[in-house]
Amino acid sequence: MHRFLPQSFLCSILLLLLSCKTYQLTDVKAIPNTEKAVENLYFSSTEDYVYKCQIDIYKNHVSGLLVIKKINETTHRVALTSDFGNKLIDFEISDHDFKINFIIPDLDKKIVKNFLRNDFQQLLKRKYPVNESFENKDSKIYLSQTENKKYYLFFNKDNGLLNQIMYTKNNKPKINFNFEAKKHIFADSIDLQHKDFKINIKLFQITETE
Repeated sequence: MHRFLPQSFLCSILLLLLSCKTYQLTDVKAIPNTEKAVENLYFSSTEDYVYKCQIDIYKNHVSGLLVIKKINETTHRVALTSDFGNKLIDFEISDHDFKINFIIPDLDKKIVKNFLRNDFQQLLKRKYPVNESFENKDSKIYLSQTENKKYYLFFNKDNGLLNQIMYTKNNKPKINFNFEAKKHIFADSIDLQHKDFKINIKLFQITETE
């Protein structure tokens, strides 16, 4: 197994220029703010969420099986195994806590754990108070702001399903989440793209045999 975090990746992180452009909505119009809050319900069920997972970090590729389990109203458990069934990491996460139950040595690095904590806290975040509302021809868009963090949530006008979340910090785009779904509580696929690092995580639903 190739080392997960080679020296070239660490050098790329250190050399990264933090001069991202400010994120702005385009081709939208403001609408009356009728919603006090909106929710991401894709991980709200107590059933196991099982995905084929592909992670690309610069020129490094890792694939395996990702299982997400809702433990209670605030906490999820996340486990990632390799394609060969070997456990890579197992952790519990909420908006404010991050507890690692198991991690292989190659992943047991502060920078990796910080990425995992941030990415999954944003992915599994459920409730968003609404500050402003917008729309374009395809979506209703809700802006949720907490201190220096902003979330733009795009809901499809035709079916009401959440299809995108843009997460920004200090008005700089950080992570773009794209969802494809047929149900409010389960996304068939998720594409997570970092805007300031060459990191991409793709999740694909594993269909159960009927």
